[in-house]
Amino acid sequence: MNANFLLARASTALARRDLGSAVDSCREVLATDPANPDALHLLGLALRQGGDVAAAADCLKRSVDLAPRRSDFRVNFGNLLRSDGRLRDAEEQYSIALELEPDSRIARLALARLLNEGGAHEAAQAEARILVARDARDAEAWTALGQAQRALGNLVAAEASYRRAIELKPGYGVARHNLGALLGELKRAEESLAELDLAAAAGIAGAQLQFNRGRALMELGRLDEADAALSAAATTAPRDVRSQALLARLRFMRGDPDYTRELAAAASRFKEPSLRLALGDLLRRGGQLEAAENIVRSLLAEQGWAPQPAAALAVLLQEQGRLDEAEQQARRASAARPDDPVLAENMVAILLQRGEAREALERALRERRRAPLDQRWLAYEATAARLLGDPRYQELFDYDRFVRPFDLEPPAGFDSIAALHAELVPRLIERHRLQAHPLDQSLRMGTQTTRSLLADPDPVIRAFVAGLEAPIAAYRAAIGHSESHPYLARNLGRTRLTGCWSVRLRRGGFHVNHIHPEGWISSAYYVEVPEEVRDTEARSGWIKFGEPRMAVPGAGPAHFVQPAAGRLVLFPSYMWHGTMPIHGDEPRMTIAFDAVTEPEQVPPTKLL
Repeated sequence: MNANFLLARASTALARRDLGSAVDSCREVLATDPANPDALHLLGLALRQGGDVAAAADCLKRSVDLAPRRSDFRVNFGNLLRSDGRLRDAEEQYSIALELEPDSRIARLALARLLNEGGAHEAAQAEARILVARDARDAEAWTALGQAQRALGNLVAAEASYRRAIELKPGYGVARHNLGALLGELKRAEESLAELDLAAAAGIAGAQLQFNRGRALMELGRLDEADAALSAAATTAPRDVRSQALLARLRFMRGDPDYTRELAAAASRFKEPSLRLALGDLLRRGGQLEAAENIVRSLLAEQGWAPQPAAALAVLLQEQGRLDEAEQQARRASAARPDDPVLAENMVAILLQRGEAREALERALRERRRAPLDQRWLAYEATAARLLGDPRYQELFDYDRFVRPFDLEPPAGFDSIAALHAELVPRLIERHRLQAHPLDQSLRMGTQTTRSLLADPDPVIRAFVAGLEAPIAAYRAAIGHSESHPYLARNLGRTRLTGCWSVRLRRGGFHVNHIHPEGWISSAYYVEVPEEVRDTEARSGWIKFGEPRMAVPGAGPAHFVQPAAGRLVLFPSYMWHGTMPIHGDEPRMTIAFDAVTEPEQVPPTKLL
């Protein structure tokens, strides 16, 4: 039978996914012409679809060797290499394909996708821009561009790119899924869920879809549905740390004592370091320090020393007060990965606990030079300065200037703060649907709302948020601007709230001392205040400032503010703050938010 006829038949069968017929036709050609590149290539594609990756790779490689100037052959071979995790080899094939055919859309799109997968997002963005410049109606190119923009932190542009792709191709499930995931990151849960459901209707399935759905459902307070979605994600992709960890966090907040069971099963089954480290971290955060330490030590014993488990062990040892061992592990981990900010923070914290303030200060200053908008370094710098008697402590932690209470004026539509609270309190209580605190937050013995109040459509909540504009403006006017001060230098441009949530403390509830690394202004607004806050000696429920998250001799609380219903306290996000425990049965409910200024660019780093 004519070879061209057989190849045409094979191509048609392949398009119909009639893999058996495609394979038979290709093998018939190869029986008489074993070096036919077209037959080898089609056979490789059919074998790949059938799951025989090794045989497919061999056929595609031979077809490329026999017809080295066929760019389409190289793209398909690159696609197989990419799916097999051989990203460097795949990139080589795509690059050669583009040298052979610079106008090849399929080669450039494949390269852009590969670069995104490999973390080369700047390069991916450049390739995608070439494609959309050539054809502004290329939905897949817009999606690749959006993916690069999202990874580079340009979320507004990424959203616009995804929406352009969907406008051009409404049934394009990948674009809808990516948009849904982005909206989830932006805490726009309803919009996120709507896009994800449309993606599912378009044929998108799998663990990532379920993870993103679970995250959105969790934020919306639809907890049973969130649990089901995250369970599906963890079952489909048991090695996916994000799904496993979020499921465990949700179950902890729902009061499940066996909150890590699925993660523990996956860690035991697969023995992967990332799963075991995640399990250890979640157990540590849940107060199970011995179990967490056993996991980390077993990992180190089995896999050999490595920075990540060593750093995890250092944190566990630090929390148990075993500072000599903690410092040994932290120093080694930090030296192995000098550019890792998490390891750097662990090292600085341990140094402060051990009274080695000079070295801690030097390390904090070095990290602040690298990341001037990361507020944690100002906190550690101030604490080190405090121990050293350095005046920069007072300059950074100027409580009289920077910690300011405001009695909130009633927002539009309300005659008094009491009238506002009469409607606000039941709405907030309805949103406190969990049983325990988040594992990765400062809260203890209480609950936190899952959804940012900034995205809540309720008119009373929106009125409250609108009422924050005036005190924030007054605060900014009061503190002033100074180019020589790392906090005041950012007092430029307009204010943007970046998060807003409610916390409800019950008996024994408090906040561990903490900071907000990504904020600029942080806050506490008091909605419900128990009678016990009137005790000026016990200071139950009062907010305290100056005491770091870890026990540092000579660095106890230095400033307190007494709560009162309707009072808003504004302060720098880098300033250590926590809450004195409450002891009675009356709850203490607050609203908190963070704010930054735009543009979020700080002048050249100023070191006090």
